[in-house]
Amino acid sequence: MTSPGGLVAALKPAMADFDNVAWLGWTGEEARRTPSAFDHDGMRLVPVRLSEEERELHYEGMANGTLWPLYHDKIQPAEFHRHWYEGYRKVNQRFAEHAAKEAAKGAIVWVHDYQLQLVPGMLRALRPDLRIGYFLHIPFPSPELFSQLPWRRELTAGILGSDLVGFQSPDDAGNFHRLAVSLGEATRTGKNTLDVEGRAVSVRSFPIGIDYERYDTASRDHDVTEESRDLRAQLGQPHTVLLGVDRLDYTKGIDVRLRAFKELLAEERLHASQVSMIQIAEPSRDQVEAYVSLRERVERLVGEINGDFGRVGYPVVHYIHRTRSFSELLAMYRAADVMLVTPFRDGMNLVAKEYVAARHDESGVLVLSEFAGAAHQLKTALLVNPYDIDGLKTAIVQAVDMKADEARRRMRTMRRSVSKDDAVCWATGFLKQLAP
Repeated sequence: MTSPGGLVAALKPAMADFDNVAWLGWTGEEARRTPSAFDHDGMRLVPVRLSEEERELHYEGMANGTLWPLYHDKIQPAEFHRHWYEGYRKVNQRFAEHAAKEAAKGAIVWVHDYQLQLVPGMLRALRPDLRIGYFLHIPFPSPELFSQLPWRRELTAGILGSDLVGFQSPDDAGNFHRLAVSLGEATRTGKNTLDVEGRAVSVRSFPIGIDYERYDTASRDHDVTEESRDLRAQLGQPHTVLLGVDRLDYTKGIDVRLRAFKELLAEERLHASQVSMIQIAEPSRDQVEAYVSLRERVERLVGEINGDFGRVGYPVVHYIHRTRSFSELLAMYRAADVMLVTPFRDGMNLVAKEYVAARHDESGVLVLSEFAGAAHQLKTALLVNPYDIDGLKTAIVQAVDMKADEARRRMRTMRRSVSKDDAVCWATGFLKQLAP
């Protein structure tokens, strides 16, 4: 089954100009032997085997216990374990060997995300004839923060095995550029270029987009419209609906926005009879202690708000801890007057762009963290510092009280930006830059 969105939707149209395309990836399941490659929808799919132990060391350990918190400004303490890194190195080597075996002479290979940072360097050693690109989907930290890694040189050299290194924002690209020079792994030759042992490496930002047409078209669907109206009717009229849609992750600032909402109700700057919040918190890494603790904290806040301000049959916060379907999500985007996107740190945050794409009538207000990559493009959102709870409260009230004309002007500008820089534009731009 093909994923309905995300990376697949972005890459498939962009790869139409290329012959003999292969996609390498983990199947998501433990396998004792490597499954055979197969063809699907015009693409060769090459499964890469991971054992349960390898998954724990590489994915749960090094990727999500070390790199994820470190790259998100150590909101949660990062752990440094040698056996995690060794598992990470072995898995990266396996991906590099599979890619080296599959790639034709002079082929383009595009490596994605923080789980595979060693692959470009390993692949270059195996196949120096290849054109190698690497894209990081999450933020890249400051050199000072990254340098805490015991394996900082190995990871930097791994990424520098690429011909083109892509990041979500200019700040992220600048951080890596400065890091590579400061560690002595590369020499600066220009604003966006490095020299690595006589080989040119380009370092640039390529902000990822969404499938704008899909969200814009689907949001006009009759069933979605009716579902949105039903949702509004259930919440009561006249009513202002706030919405949060996130993975249950400590980087997303869910607890902060709930605290802000609770204080606004207590101060009577918002009233429970006139405003309510829907918070979707999709399950994420439920076995990790930090995520278990976050879930307990979020659900306690939801209980406190509903206990203090709700009435029988009328909770103030509607909390949903499960994944919603595409149509359900669109109906919520259409029903919400205010979208709250308040991560402490985020590479891009596509939810913000999805909300904008779904607002085909140009209504609605987006409250967006200035530490999300999307803030570089969606400048007419109400930008907030999620660490400043008073500033966040002020922005929420401003969003609730905003006049329709101002909201429409802001949303129109954001929709132009999201439609212009969509997913296909992102993928095509990167591949054109990478092509020899």
